[in-house]
Amino acid sequence: MRIAFFVNSIGTETPGYTTTALALAAVQRGHSVVYVEPGDFILRPNDDLAVSVTALPDAAYKTSGKLHAALQDAAKQKKTVAMSDIDILFLRNDPSLDGAGRPWAANAGIMFGRLAAERGTIVVNDPGGLAQAQSKLYLQSFPEAVRPASLISRSIAEIRAFIDKQPKGCIVKPLQGSGGKNVFHIAKPTDSNLNQIFEAASGDGYLIAQVYLPEAKAGDVRLFLMNGLPLVRDGKFAAFRRVPAKGDVRSNIHAAGTARKVKVTATMLGIAEMVRPKLIGDGMFLVGLDIVGDKLLEINVFTPGGLTRLADMYTTDFAASVIAALEEKQTLRQAYGKTMTNSRLATL
Repeated sequence: MRIAFFVNSIGTETPGYTTTALALAAVQRGHSVVYVEPGDFILRPNDDLAVSVTALPDAAYKTSGKLHAALQDAAKQKKTVAMSDIDILFLRNDPSLDGAGRPWAANAGIMFGRLAAERGTIVVNDPGGLAQAQSKLYLQSFPEAVRPASLISRSIAEIRAFIDKQPKGCIVKPLQGSGGKNVFHIAKPTDSNLNQIFEAASGDGYLIAQVYLPEAKAGDVRLFLMNGLPLVRDGKFAAFRRVPAKGDVRSNIHAAGTARKVKVTATMLGIAEMVRPKLIGDGMFLVGLDIVGDKLLEINVFTPGGLTRLADMYTTDFAASVIAALEEKQTLRQAYGKTMTNSRLATL
């Protein structure tokens, strides 16, 4: 099986990324791996879809570091293949990273992923579902019971009025974005730097004001779901607690947060069960739920990260389970052909 990983840039990939862990698991299970970047697709006049790929050299890679080094060296020379030669296209880019500097690249995976799916390649997560989830507005389409009260607006007056009604304070952040950028905790409406916060956060467009959950002081829990269900291997859940740095409201690892083991509770599993129907309906194969208390703060459907840390924490190769699930999808595709839609196949 040939698996293509679609990323923002091969040059910015690291040995610790979840995509690298997935690629390593794929190679170790005997599959061929290639990487694709936003500018690599080609739609020819005869409607054939091709793609320029960086092919990972066949080798018995034992570590992600060795695989990453080989990938960087291979990126110097690409080759063009027909999309029909790609069995699985795994969309693993973060559109928000390209939104400002390369707006044309932000939606390339979704656009060409749809074309690839139409031609028989299995695409995960389903590009149609991803098109609905290009901002934090996606969370608002899930049941009210699992999400904190929120306001989405560019009106400072509306946001101030919302903050006035929240005795526990608010979190204000851009509707677009990731990695904890421009996320602010407003303890009370009289905060002296409120205008500066609005100015900084609104530079990225719409703002989302979210009621502050005191449990967030202990961090949030990243729980992986695969095919709509909690990802479990060897009796262990793919979940960890992200603890914010001292004095910081953000739990993101990129924002100096730290990862720790966590016991998955009935409350967390209840949230996962509540969001499962929509995730399956949207063709979301692999996602990361960010949970605080009994609420869901975010759903990461583009580049949920942490499988490498989880492997170290629990001595468990969750990435291998993900690749095994893709193998099952390929078996179903061969059996059913195009009679089964990509969005359905993505979560079987």
